[in-house]
This record gives sequence, structure tokens and C-alpha cells, in this order.
Amino acid sequence: MAENPKGNDGAKPLSAEDLQDLVASTDTGARDPAGIAGYIVAGVALAWSLFQLYIASPLPYSLSSLTGLPLVLNDTQIRSIHLAFGLLLAFLAYPAFSNSPRDRIPVVDWVLAIAAAFCALYIFIFYRDLASRPGASITQDLVAAGLGMILLLEATRRALGPPLMAVAIIFMAYVFFGSSTVVPDILRWGGASFSRAMDQMWLTTGGVFGVAIGVSASFVFLFVLFGSMLDKAGAGNFFIKLAFAFLGHLRGGPAKASVLSSLMTGMISGSSIANVVTTGTFTIPLMRRVGYPAEKAGAVEVASSVNGQIMPPVMGAAAFLMVEYVGIPYAQVVQHAIVPAVITYISLLYIVHLEAVKRNMPVLQRKQTGPFFMSLLRTLIVSLSFVLVLIGIYWLVKLIRFALPGLSTEIMIVLLLASYVAALWYASKVPDLELDDPNAPVVEIPNALEVAKTGFHYLLPLFVLVWMLLVEHRSPGLSAFYAVLLLIVIMLTQKPLKAWFRRMRNAEVRAAAREGWDDFIHGMILGARNMIGIACATAAAGIVVGTVTLTGVGQVMAQFVEFLSGGNIFLILVFTAIISLILGMGLPTTANYIVVSTLMAPVIVNLGAANGYLIPLIAAHLFVFYFGLMADVTPPVGLASFAASAISRADPIRTGIQAFFYEMRTALLPFVFVFNQELLLMNVTVVGAIFIFVKSVIAMLLFAAATQGFFMTKSRIWESAALLLVTAMLLRPGFFLDFVQPPYERLEAERLFEVVEQAPDDAYIRVLIRGPSFENPDEMMERRMAFNLGERVGDGAARFEQATSLPARIENGTVILDEPLDLNSLSGRTLSEMDFYADEPVQVTALEVPAERMPKEVFYLPALLILGLVMFLQRKRGGTLAGNPVLQAA
Repeated sequence: MAENPKGNDGAKPLSAEDLQDLVASTDTGARDPAGIAGYIVAGVALAWSLFQLYIASPLPYSLSSLTGLPLVLNDTQIRSIHLAFGLLLAFLAYPAFSNSPRDRIPVVDWVLAIAAAFCALYIFIFYRDLASRPGASITQDLVAAGLGMILLLEATRRALGPPLMAVAIIFMAYVFFGSSTVVPDILRWGGASFSRAMDQMWLTTGGVFGVAIGVSASFVFLFVLFGSMLDKAGAGNFFIKLAFAFLGHLRGGPAKASVLSSLMTGMISGSSIANVVTTGTFTIPLMRRVGYPAEKAGAVEVASSVNGQIMPPVMGAAAFLMVEYVGIPYAQVVQHAIVPAVITYISLLYIVHLEAVKRNMPVLQRKQTGPFFMSLLRTLIVSLSFVLVLIGIYWLVKLIRFALPGLSTEIMIVLLLASYVAALWYASKVPDLELDDPNAPVVEIPNALEVAKTGFHYLLPLFVLVWMLLVEHRSPGLSAFYAVLLLIVIMLTQKPLKAWFRRMRNAEVRAAAREGWDDFIHGMILGARNMIGIACATAAAGIVVGTVTLTGVGQVMAQFVEFLSGGNIFLILVFTAIISLILGMGLPTTANYIVVSTLMAPVIVNLGAANGYLIPLIAAHLFVFYFGLMADVTPPVGLASFAASAISRADPIRTGIQAFFYEMRTALLPFVFVFNQELLLMNVTVVGAIFIFVKSVIAMLLFAAATQGFFMTKSRIWESAALLLVTAMLLRPGFFLDFVQPPYERLEAERLFEVVEQAPDDAYIRVLIRGPSFENPDEMMERRMAFNLGERVGDGAARFEQATSLPARIENGTVILDEPLDLNSLSGRTLSEMDFYADEPVQVTALEVPAERMPKEVFYLPALLILGLVMFLQRKRGGTLAGNPVLQAA
């Protein structure tokens, strides 16, 4: 067994206490006051969790019906109370500076906390008064709003650091001073008065109390609480051990287990830093032990943990924000996001496998369970049984609802609780899990079935959550509420029931019950403290949303990107990716998504359509979200890289650079699914979805091999280039087909109404528009715009006008356009520089429709031939299939 290598910089590793302090300072607040102050902080956090459970449950409606009291709060009132809790705890739990006291709360922080909570509650207290004077704020309103904005920025600085506060201040400065001559002409606007700005930002739902904080209050809190309580119940340790049981014995096993455990914890975690520390304290030392250099060990953990933010069902809360921003059901968000997310993890597994193969790393010991064939057979049987059980549950629920519709809910609750008791009885037959010491002389990999026995009951809350979301189609908030409710039952009963099943003494059973109660209370408090930063982040990001709405700076961003790109769609995406990367630096996941999606997602959609490409809104949102998250690993700000390097004793900048290199596949996928929306499972059949998944996985494995310079053996430069070419052919065959056959057929403009009328639902066309410049009528401008025609309604002229907001008529064979009906529509914004009242009319000069072409899949054949050539040549040089995890994993 290789010795544990020294770090590159010889830095002293952080202790467990130091690492937990690192997580606390970023997630839960580093201050832990003693005495009555500590009880107050804990009590406020507990009250916050109870309040969120109350509003998510059916209880307010039941109590209102019974008592006749108005106990149901509206969205604005809930947002006000939610932010009040967040701001109060931000000043109590987070010290002002690094040298501020952590064992007590200074008087000034008490004052700031109470003032901040009052300013947030101002919307709740004076709700009726504010509703009766919209846009006519009085001095009292403006004082509360102005003070609230200042205190929100300070709370954001404490909880999240300077980056988001700085972004919010820049946008607020733009609101007030956007008319200054210092501001470039392209960005200049008229500016707003203090009254107008505060009305937008604080006193209405157009800024701080907008959609983002609403999603935080309605959905995000419950999912963060669910993740915190699940970890407190012991599921985090269970997932880590299960990952090692499955993959730890393979070559590079600790790195593969790091990827899998980070996937499982990252699905429900809202913090990449907490994910790094939770799994990394065990996986990183083991990775170094089997031969991974310090930077690469840290980078694997960073890439694994950050990618948890793109994995449904939570996606760092972005999934629920997408529901609101894109306007599609939650199940569709999961459908569109799942394939790219899974592919990134599979390809990362392959990357760490290639690293292990290149370095000929040793393997860790595993408990003997018989021949490899029997082990593989058992794994297949267990997997198949799991699938069959899920199918059986689905049809059992259908049968119960059909046979006993009036009692179906009660019967299913009884069956669920019976399943929990049975799983707990099964778990009581084996010892509880204890996490091994990664620095022990010998680390033995356990058997997967033995590990699974201890934690089947942890899967029940996850099952309830996914079932309610995807099968029952309940709201995310209600689904999370029922999952948390089951989790509360588990936390309160699992330890005493295990003790009882093990026939322990009554005193031991009572002690176990007290431990379960303590775990429940601590989980509730921890969940609330984990939400402090997210509440502040969503509120502060609301300032950016309010600024964009008030000033129209989003249109300016579109003009800026179009100017840089010259209208080239690929360059539009490149510049948008770079801007999203810059905007996302230092921001937590939720705020990151709000900022980049508010500013940059409309840019992709509008500029794409204005230059002849229709890009679905969900594809644009996922594109900017992916690149915003890349900032979590990108130096010099990537906080996850700093956390991993603190464990691996490596240089944080080099760890971040290596992590960014591993994340290149994550950067490639957004460019693919913007042009090839099949990857987002849009308009595909079940069989088609399976095919797309398989060929995309193969393509990303080849991309990983090309970027690692190793496939069956060390690759030559031209072989890596050939693998990149094969990757492109598999992921984007239409690009190569465009060189052989044009994608569009050009038709005469006078056929516009005929083509539009006959086109099927949701068909799209591209229209070439030519007209005089508004500034110089003698100068002619041209635009190629794409439009989705929607449903077939009326004649061609009516359908065209409805789809484009452009009135059109044909005179002497010329299609003449009138000024757009809606100046804020895509046509209104894109054609704003054309003069519709000049002597020379604005007209359609041609239209383009998708051409009849051979299938793009024909390019899979040359791709396979090139791949076969590379494999043949590498095989001749002594290469083996060790680089292929499917054919030879270890």
C-alpha cells in the first residue's frame, strides 16, 4: 500500500473542528453563543422551521375553517415573515468581522437584528395600508424601506461575503445614477428617484419580495430542512459507506466512491462546500493514499460536489426557481435536466478511472464475498428486484385506489409505516454503521448488501418525495412537507425502536428516545441555520431582478453581446457563457441562478431568435445556470476548491484549475443541448430517449478520454483530435449534415401567408426582413428572424401577425410590414432601429423553412469507423480495454 503522500505546499491539514468551522462560517453561521443568547438563537431557528412546516401543511386551512379566523397567509405576508427570520438570524449567527466575538452577541448586533426583522415585517404589519396607497409611499414607508435595504446588504455580506453585496450595490447605484455622464452611452438611462426605487425594491413584489424570495419561502426551505434532517438522522454516513461498498474496491475506488457519494448527498444538498467537507474528509485522504496527487484528489471532490447542484430533484433550489421563471411544471424541469446531469457524473467516473489506470494505482481491500461472477450476479439480481419492487408499488397503489377509493390514503399510510418498521427491524439485526478512519493502516471495503441492510429506511423519505413530485404531481412544497413529516417520525422513533428490537433494557430504550428527540430538535435548528444564507441571497438577488425590470438593462446586455458577437450564434453563446461565469463568481447557487438567468437567459433567447435560431427558454436557463455554477470551481473565487484544498493540503489555486479542467465536459454539454435539444428529452419517445442517453454517454466518455490524453493507452495528439471529432459527430451530427445539405429551403416572400397557413402546429420559419435605418433612412438594414408559429388559427396573415406581432400585407408581390403591435415584443425590440414610416417600406425579402434532408444519424457511421481506427492503432501499440469502464472496470 502506498504511503500517504505529502501535500505540495506542506501546509498543515485542518482538523475536524476547523473544517466544521469552515462549513459553519459559510452555511450556518460561525457564532455559537453561550447562555441565554444561545437559547434565543436556537429558539428563533426552531420557530422558523416550525413556521415553514405550518404554512406548507394543510393545517392553516383546517384551523381557519374550524375557528373562522384568518389564519391563511398570502404569498406577500409569508415572504415578509420568511425574510424577517432570515435577517434576524443573520445578525445573531454571523459575526460582523473575522475577529468579532463568537461566544457572545454584541449589543449592536442585537439592535441591528431587531431593526432588520422589523423592516422585513413592515410589509406584513402594514400590508393593508401599503395596498391602499400603491405608488404613493409616505415618509414612514421610505424610511423602513431604505433602512431595510441597508441592513439586507449588511446581512448578505456577513452570511455570504462581499461578492453578492457588491453586485447588489452596483445595480442599486445604476438605478440612482444611471443618467450620469460617467455611465457609457449604451448603458445610460433616465435614473429613478428614491421613492420610485424603494417602491420597486422593497414596498412591492417587484424586487426584494419578488419571485425569488417567494420560492425560497415556499419550496427551498423545506428541501434544505429535509436535507439537514436526513443527514442528522444518519443518511449522510449511510450514503458514503454505500458508495464505498459499491465502488471502493475498484481501481481508483476512493475517487469513484467520492463521485457516487457526492452525487447522492448533492442531490438533496444546497451547498457544494458542505458537500465537499462531508464526503471529502473521508474520500480525499483515501484518494491520496492510493496515489492521487493532492491537487487531483481535491479537484475530484470539488467536481463531484459542485455537480450535485445540477442534479435533480433539488439542483441547489434552481429547479423550483425554473418552475416560476420558465413557467413549466416541475416534472418537466426534471425531465429536461436529468440526462445532462447523469452524463456529467458518468464521465467524471470515467475520468477518475483513467487517472487510476494511467498511474497503475493499487486497490483497497474488500471483504471476501465469493467469485467475481457471483458478486456481479448478486448485484444484477438486487438491481432487478429493486426495479420490480418499484413497479409493484406503482400498480399496488393503482389497485388500492381503484378498489377502495375512500380509504386509499389511510391504507397507503399504514403500508408506508409498516414498511418503515420492517426496514428498521431488518436494520436492528446488524450493527449500526461507523465511518472508518481513512488514515487507518488497513481500510477494508464492506459488502454492499451488509451496508444496505442498515439504511433501507432512509430511502423511504426520498421515495415519498420523488413519488409525490413525479407520480402524484403535487407541488414541491407539499411534497417536501410530507417527506419531512415522515423523516420526523423516523428521527423520533428509529433509535428507541432499534433498541427495543435488540431487546435492550427499558432505561436504554428511554435514553435512545431522548437521543432521537435531541436529533430531531438539532435537525430542525440546523435546517433553519442552513437557510440563513439562502434567504439573504434570494432577497439580495431580488435587487438585481428589480433593477432589470425598472431600467431595462437586460435589453442593453443583449445589445452588448450582439455587438461583440456580430450576430454569430456560437459567439453569442460564448460571450454569454463568459459573462455568466463572471457574474456567478462568489455567489451561492440560488443567488447565482437568479442573477445569471435574469440577465443572460433572455439574451440567448432573444438574440437567437433575432438571428434566425429558436432556442427554448428552458435550454437558455440551463445554459446560463451551468456556466454560473462553473464559478464555484474557477479560481480565484471558487470556495469549494478552497474547502477541498484545506483537506488535501494542496494549493487552492492549482486545485481549482485542475477541477476546472475536469469540469470541461460540464462546460461542453450546454453548447450541445442548446443546438441539439434531444439531449433535454424534448419531443422524443421513450425508445428515443434511451438511444439518446446511450450515445451521449459514449460521446462524453470519448471526450473524457480525449481531454485526458489516454484511451486504451496513451493517445497521440492526432488520436485525441480524432476522438474529439467522434464526440462532435455523436453529439451534434446535424452540424456536419449542414455542410452536405442546407438546413433551410428559401422561398419567395410572396408565398409567406400560404406557407404560414399550411404549416403544422409549432412549426417555425425564418424571415428575412429589410428596411431603412431609423437614424439614416438612406441606409438599409437587414435581419433574419426566427418565429414559432404556434397553433394553426385563422388564415396565414392572422396567424403570422399573432406569432410575430407584425402586421403584414402583400402589395404587388411585395410583403410589407407595419410597425410591431407590441413594442416590447421580440419584433418590437429587434426591429426598433428600422423606420416603418420612411418612403421605402420595411418588407420581407424571403422566407426559409426547414428543408427535407437525409437523416442526420448517417454521420454515426463515419464516427464509428474513426473510433474503430483509433482503437485498432492503440491496440497495436499494446493498449487494452482498461480505459473502458464497461468492459473492464478494475
